[in-house]
Amino acid sequence: MSTREARGIQAQQSEEETVAHYLQQNPEFFESHLPLLARLRLPHARGSSTISLVERQVEVLRERHASLEQKLADFVTVARANDAVAEKLHRFTRRLLRAQSRQSAIEQLEASLREDFDSFHSVLVLVGEQDAVVPQRFVRLVEREDVNLKSFESLFTSGKPRCGQARDSQREFLFAADAPDIGSVALVPLGEHGSLGLLALGSTDRDRFHPGMSTDFLARLADLISDVLSRP
Repeated sequence: MSTREARGIQAQQSEEETVAHYLQQNPEFFESHLPLLARLRLPHARGSSTISLVERQVEVLRERHASLEQKLADFVTVARANDAVAEKLHRFTRRLLRAQSRQSAIEQLEASLREDFDSFHSVLVLVGEQDAVVPQRFVRLVEREDVNLKSFESLFTSGKPRCGQARDSQREFLFAADAPDIGSVALVPLGEHGSLGLLALGSTDRDRFHPGMSTDFLARLADLISDVLSRP
């Protein structure tokens, strides 16, 4: 491109910016120049033909309307999903409140995860002495010095739920024989910095628990479980 051509393009761009600025500052311009408005033709958005400025404005409004309708539909979908989660959390809370003992609360916890949340791969790891708790497939009792807990130190330090992939050693410790089938996990520390242990939820779907998902619900779940396990 020659210098003369470059200058010509710059001059054209400057003129277009001047015209655009003028029209923005004088929106009533076309009211005083109706014949000009009628002669203006614009490329059709979905073809090679041309349409009038008014037709193009109507088209733009239709596109905006369709976009707003889609956003509204998305909001409704999210709201319904949130309502469903809230209802499940309500049932979960009532189950725990009705439990008369720690063992009963743990049994209700496992049943709710399985029946209400379709979590068929879940493990509750409890740290320290738990004389009132009977070990079972869902419950893992470990000492505070257990070497398997060291791989969860960063989780306990953060005190926040974490979703995504787990190390092979973590999956084997948590899910034992089911470990090869686990594609993604949600790790939920219980108590302050994991002082009570952790809840692990596993899924065969690699995308079920991913790093970008919200963990607010899991944090509320952790608070409820921690409060129940802390009761005398």
